[in-house]
Amino acid sequence: MVQYVLRRLGTSAIVILGVSLITFLLLHGMSGSPGRAILGVQASAEAVAAFDREHGYDRSLAIQYFDYLGRLLHGDLGHSYKLNQSVNALLAENAGRTAMLSAVALALAICVAVPLGVFQAVKRNSVGDNVLTTITFVTYSMPVFLLAMLLIQLFAMGLGLLPAQAAQSSSNFVIFTEPRAMLLPVLTLTGVTVAMYSRYQRSAALDQLAQDYIRVARAKGLSMRLVLTRHLLRNACVPLVTLIGMSIPLLLAGNLVVESVFNYPGLGLLFFNGLNNQDYPVLLGYTLVAATLTVLGNLVADLLVAATDPRTRRA
Repeated sequence: MVQYVLRRLGTSAIVILGVSLITFLLLHGMSGSPGRAILGVQASAEAVAAFDREHGYDRSLAIQYFDYLGRLLHGDLGHSYKLNQSVNALLAENAGRTAMLSAVALALAICVAVPLGVFQAVKRNSVGDNVLTTITFVTYSMPVFLLAMLLIQLFAMGLGLLPAQAAQSSSNFVIFTEPRAMLLPVLTLTGVTVAMYSRYQRSAALDQLAQDYIRVARAKGLSMRLVLTRHLLRNACVPLVTLIGMSIPLLLAGNLVVESVFNYPGLGLLFFNGLNNQDYPVLLGYTLVAATLTVLGNLVADLLVAATDPRTRRA
């Protein structure tokens, strides 16, 4: 088990290093001169050259990248010249609200998707299963921004029941203090996640229903409800552990769109504004944090699966 953990940690470190390199090269290739991107198109060539020289942007990309890595090892993600704040402070300021939005949406998605998937498996090929399959397929294939706009059109513009903009509070617990203003963002992110989770849960439950232990339990006289809750549900939820770890990129991407559409002050909106302002230190910092969370999520999922199924440790 120790060798497996060390091997997975080494792979994770290589992936994060690769992401940092690719992102660094892409952003520098897009911007041409960081000084021009930061100072704007109206700045003189002399001012841009002086800025690049002062901040080391006139050096080779290799030297700049290793200098960036050195600062990363000391926990320094850079400085936003557009906002005149450190990237660390900006990420820390907005991370709590994004984490709370993701956690609530994830918890709701699991609570809905697990029983929904099991119900569809038990009622396989019934009218209810076909209807729910159609709804989940449509929702899962729908772009997040489109789902958000449809919900805004229905509940905010049409019925006038909910505000079209998310709460603007700086509190990390704004979801609980202003639930009405946060309902549409939560529903949007939850809807996409439920659509994905329920399909996996349905497949996992169908696999378990075909196993001998289910037939044995039924032959012993146990009711279907007891068979589902005591036996099938526990085994059918194992693949969900891996799926949750792998769904971190989906949540991060969903947050980016949801926060931009609903103007919710979180990491997604910070990235969106940084993209519009060509704030490359913010973009680099967000991408690296997102990649780290994604790798850690997959790592934790792999370790949990390895702990429950020793056969995977040989992979």
